[in-house]
Amino acid sequence: MNRLQKKYQDKVIPIFQKEMGIKNPLAVPRVEKVVFNVGIGDISLDKGALVKAKDALKAITGQKALVCPAKKAIADYKTRKGVPVGLKVTLRKKRMYQFMDKLFSVVLPRVRDFQGVKRSAFDKQANYTLGLKEQIIFPEVDYDKIDRVRGMEISFLISTKDKKKALRLLELLGMPFEKEIERKSK
Repeated sequence: MNRLQKKYQDKVIPIFQKEMGIKNPLAVPRVEKVVFNVGIGDISLDKGALVKAKDALKAITGQKALVCPAKKAIADYKTRKGVPVGLKVTLRKKRMYQFMDKLFSVVLPRVRDFQGVKRSAFDKQANYTLGLKEQIIFPEVDYDKIDRVRGMEISFLISTKDKKKALRLLELLGMPFEKEIERKSK
């Protein structure tokens, strides 16, 4: 059991049970999986872009990426049906907790002028999506081996449908949210 998983078991579950009045510890919300999505739209121009993007994603996640082909042809984007347009990786259990611990404590604080992640990035199912503009903020990515800076989307799928509980869970796990500015009425 790694550090964040131990924190969830020892601290987050009891706090949640006390705050929300949950009696069964298995009813406490949890992060079920973390999904990475990376778009590789320039694949038609550079055939090596797919391999380089896969290598960078494997270095970040420690897991092989799944290639996502285009479902239909779109002439404006110069894509044909079946041509790879993205990569996807799903992390669960031990790898998920290891990645989240690294993201919260090492990677996000390395971002220049980092003020915290937005609190409003929850969808209707209370899942949180974090967009990153560049993959070079991860220490595993070798700056000399990347062909271009790529953005990525990291989605945290949470077992509750309540946004307040999902926000509280991520706060307790250590996600660095932006500080709420207290508005003073005049």
